[in-house]
Amino acid sequence: MASEAAGLARGARRRVRVVHPAAAQTRSAEDWWWDRLAPSGSGYHLLQSDSMLLVLPGPGPARLRAQRRAARQARRLRSPGSRAVEAKPSSAPTPLQEPDPGWGDRVPLEILLQIFGLLVAADGPIPFLGRAARVCRRWNEAASQPALWHTLTLSPPLVGRPAKTGAKAEKKLLSSLEWLMPNRFSQLQRLTLIHWKSQVHLVLKLVSESCPRLTFLKLSDCHGVTLDALIMIAKACPQLHSLDLQHSMVKSTAVVSFLEEAGPRMRKLWLTYNPQTTAILGALLGSCCPQLQVLEVSTGLNHNIIPFQLPIEALQKGCPQLQVLRLLNLTWLPKPSGRAMTPGPGFPSLEELCLASSTCNFVSNEVLGRLLHGSPHLRLLDLRGCARITPAGLHDLPCQELEQLYLGLYDMSDRLTLAKEGSPLLTQKWCHSLRELDLSGQGFSEKDLEQALAAFSGTLGCSQLALCSLNLRGTRVTPGTVSSVISSCPGLLYLNLESCRCLPRGLKQAYRCPEEVQWCLEQLLTSLPSPS
Repeated sequence: MASEAAGLARGARRRVRVVHPAAAQTRSAEDWWWDRLAPSGSGYHLLQSDSMLLVLPGPGPARLRAQRRAARQARRLRSPGSRAVEAKPSSAPTPLQEPDPGWGDRVPLEILLQIFGLLVAADGPIPFLGRAARVCRRWNEAASQPALWHTLTLSPPLVGRPAKTGAKAEKKLLSSLEWLMPNRFSQLQRLTLIHWKSQVHLVLKLVSESCPRLTFLKLSDCHGVTLDALIMIAKACPQLHSLDLQHSMVKSTAVVSFLEEAGPRMRKLWLTYNPQTTAILGALLGSCCPQLQVLEVSTGLNHNIIPFQLPIEALQKGCPQLQVLRLLNLTWLPKPSGRAMTPGPGFPSLEELCLASSTCNFVSNEVLGRLLHGSPHLRLLDLRGCARITPAGLHDLPCQELEQLYLGLYDMSDRLTLAKEGSPLLTQKWCHSLRELDLSGQGFSEKDLEQALAAFSGTLGCSQLALCSLNLRGTRVTPGTVSSVISSCPGLLYLNLESCRCLPRGLKQAYRCPEEVQWCLEQLLTSLPSPS
């Protein structure tokens, strides 16, 4: 019995030594590092986040790990086996403080709105705002501000499924929009609807009731757009000035009625050509949109069969403020000018003209002259597929500061091109301003191309060369000509030499960065014969 009592006493003494107050004061390595990073009395404290360690000014919160460690030690002291020998601590433990809410709640709401606004301007509100709203209450409050939801694209899920399933998905999304439109999208400015088949008129009704600041509306692959819906949008959104109806089934009568209601303020209009487009163009010729700046009429490749006529002079009178005109992949048959017809007023503000086509094209030098005789500020000219245009006709145009010229092939790379000449007329006129030049598939001879591209060597008085993109695909350009152009144009970022039969093997490819272009120059210089 005496030996057992002695053993119990030794065990009690060991337990007392383990929980002695002096042992609780020993500092761990973690505490040492915390004190080194933010010493006590320095006016700074540490705050641990998910992926960073922040040093913040001011008094800091209690260290949670140290608190949890002290709590565990206190529980061990109060365990049943050590109640008889428990040593009372010298002082009461520090009460646990409330956990720090995090730095997200400390940022003022105005600053968060500015930060979110920059991100939304760069990448759009989706999916960033939806994710930010789940971070904390402060972020949710910021992400819910209607001012951030100024651009939106809505597409019902399950696209491509059976019609019944798609209609059910549209109704489900529509029920959500009934709350979102007045509470989140009240300051919406740009709206795009894609693949709506049955409920698009109800969505437009919600937009007209809750989004008076709408300026841009795009309906892509939408069915069932009614006359009443468009008229409702035109009346309820007085700032609406841009309408995109490409690839949507909309009756021409609905579009004409919309233009009659909102035409005086319309700035941009996108259409897909169909037999009903003639009525819409007739409304434009009647000066219903005198402030129109962008007009695009296009169709899919190999979809346009019936040519349509467009009187150039009437369009110039009906849309005098036009800045961008795109007639893409259309069999456009311009009406003849006639002997007694006076030239039109032209497009004095026109900066971009695109007539690219993969079908039979009737655009000639005479038609191009009628279009551009009053357009001295033209910057972009896309004539891909216009085989009747010659360099002499381009040289006579009044524009002197052309920056982008596209004369290549448009979706007809395998078509045989006829021999041409006169390319030096183009580069000698615009070598000082051209940034992008496309001569792909043109039948200029080796000598003709050499003289044309020599304009970029600086020998013809062009002190500042802006050329950064050159497409010579399928031409007869020679290695010496290419190396001269690369050496003379240090800002060249894109060079296409595919299918150039006069170049050595291994170099017939597209180069899409300055490093690749310089590598091409090095290979060309090594392949050229040394001068005797």
